[in-house]
Amino acid sequence: MRYTVLFLLLFSMLQAKYLDNHSCQECHEKIYDEYQSSFHSKSYFDDELHRKIANKVSTKTYECAVCHMPMANNLKDLMDGKARPNPNNKTHSDGVSCYFCHTVAYVKKAHRYNINTKARQAAGYKPTLYGRLNNPDDSDKHSSVKNPIYAKKVCMGCHSHKLNDNNVTIFRAMDDKQDSLDCIKCHMPQAEGGVEKMDKRARGVHVSHKFLGIRDKEFRKKGLDINVSVDNDMILLSLHNKTTHPLIIQPARAKYLHISLIRGSKIVWQNYKNKPSEDKQGYFAYSFKADNHPIIIPATATSGGSNNINADETKILKYKADSIKKGDTIKVDYYVQLAKDDCVSVITLKDKSIIKPQLIKTITFQVK
Repeated sequence: MRYTVLFLLLFSMLQAKYLDNHSCQECHEKIYDEYQSSFHSKSYFDDELHRKIANKVSTKTYECAVCHMPMANNLKDLMDGKARPNPNNKTHSDGVSCYFCHTVAYVKKAHRYNINTKARQAAGYKPTLYGRLNNPDDSDKHSSVKNPIYAKKVCMGCHSHKLNDNNVTIFRAMDDKQDSLDCIKCHMPQAEGGVEKMDKRARGVHVSHKFLGIRDKEFRKKGLDINVSVDNDMILLSLHNKTTHPLIIQPARAKYLHISLIRGSKIVWQNYKNKPSEDKQGYFAYSFKADNHPIIIPATATSGGSNNINADETKILKYKADSIKKGDTIKVDYYVQLAKDDCVSVITLKDKSIIKPQLIKTITFQVK
């Protein structure tokens, strides 16, 4: 409740006409197509995992709206439970919209989660959109201004941290020392083509708005280096997180290792028998408790933590595998599960691809 009053004040200043995502396509066709392929374009209505978890937390209030429906014209009512997401309202169905990201004037750091302060827009005038370009072009729909926060803190509004009402961290991607360029250089690499369909300033390139992430098969291979070695009967794995954020960010997700010692065509040892979570070293995920009892959805957690690898951290895992012999092969498969088994146990998902483990990469090592 203490945050909703502040949000009401901030969003009451938005008086200019809302530009929906489709209206951007006319001039920014390539960027629009990229954005439509990203998860920023997904909303409560077409992101099944998010919707099911949000409804599990509450079917009355939608506090997730602050980051998942940030342009809602009735944000306070959604968070207070006086309104529900409406698929016929473009400020709801546009997800993390183009207009939202390009009208953030300032990001206020706060304890539970950061707050995006929207630019004041005057009634009766076309809105002003912000970005990183020098000498940006105006259009008949909006004026354009370079804002330094787009190279500093703009991503920190939603992608920094989230604590629940009990001050338990349930999401953390960035720390206070980082800036948006840490995100942009990896998740928004340069792509061919100007920012507009008519490249009037002959810029030639733009930053991709695909917002590359874990769902991109090639991109996700780059985050973790895995090196294998053997010391007598010990398998040693050196894991180096090359990203600028922890290996695991979201509480519904898991990443894990499947390690096999292969002799000829036979597997003679594995790091787990039935479920990946049996391996406490190689299963990376959040876990939560409420009053010392394990829980799945962290909204009411009173404690929590994760098996994780921090940004630019190297972690050494050691496994005892009896009778390692010359000529044996050690195979390491690295997987991601977008909705881990524990999470799926409390919600029902139609999209089974979210549940199915997805291979990120495979490393093999020959014992000499």
